[in-house]
Amino acid sequence: MRHLLSINDLTKTDALSILNTAETLARASDGPMKKLPTLRGRTIVNLFAEDSTRTRISFEAAAKRLSADVINFSAKGSSLSKGESLKDTAQTLQAMGADAVIIRHNASGAAHTLAKGEWMSGSVINAGDGTHEHPSQALLDAFTIRKHCARGNEDLTGLRIAIVGDILHSRVARSNVVLLTMLGAKVVLVAPPTLLPIGVSSWPAEVSYDFDSVIGEVDAVIMLRIQIERMTEMYLPNAREYSRFFGLDKDRLSKMKTNAIVMHPGPMNRGVEISAESADSARSVIVEQVKNGVSVRMAILYLLLAGTAELEI
Repeated sequence: MRHLLSINDLTKTDALSILNTAETLARASDGPMKKLPTLRGRTIVNLFAEDSTRTRISFEAAAKRLSADVINFSAKGSSLSKGESLKDTAQTLQAMGADAVIIRHNASGAAHTLAKGEWMSGSVINAGDGTHEHPSQALLDAFTIRKHCARGNEDLTGLRIAIVGDILHSRVARSNVVLLTMLGAKVVLVAPPTLLPIGVSSWPAEVSYDFDSVIGEVDAVIMLRIQIERMTEMYLPNAREYSRFFGLDKDRLSKMKTNAIVMHPGPMNRGVEISAESADSARSVIVEQVKNGVSVRMAILYLLLAGTAELEI
């Protein structure tokens, strides 16, 4: 594996390898030695042309825990804000000797363009491209679900997972549907018709417009933020109406299965897609998702840059 651009580039074996490596690294991170020498001397660039908190900091923490040198490169403080092309930026990074570039960009396909090898030779990791994909988020979600719900299984066979909200604009939903079904789970998408993409019937998932009929049947529910910044039309009457039918509130929380968990990729709109009580409940693993994200991203960097080298712990 040279790049991580899309969940579709992974086989089930690849995905399980990442999750199992992350589990090993998570145990190591909980031990006395917080930093591993695995990627010492390697240079990793965080190239973020869109705002990000969790993903950028998570990748930075992951790289540093593997002893890599990290360069943070954001659009607002770089020549990208002055109109510099992705090509010129990539060639600059190549000249700096970047071994890997983690890219978030508002254009779908930006990571694939960078990975073609014409402008730079390092590994490329897609940290979210437009409304296309966000593979590392899907992997950390699968890691979290497996930890809490898989009942000792290596994969997610037998689990039912709901993804609720703005499916239309969500790169997280696209990556999750592919990965979770690859790992054996059944996925149901819950959203109003206006927030479902054209062609969703061809996705390997069920579709429901009735959250109440689904909430009691799932092992995990992944709530999605309404992405106002990507909306160019009127998709909803108002936030209150949306929350009434598709928000996770106290009443819906009480209908969940005994061991079912609540997830959210962040950032959250409290009081819209999820109530404060739900976000902070004992069922919520939202903060844990952030912690798991570091371990999963460590695994991605390790497998891309260290290959089959023995994991030094």
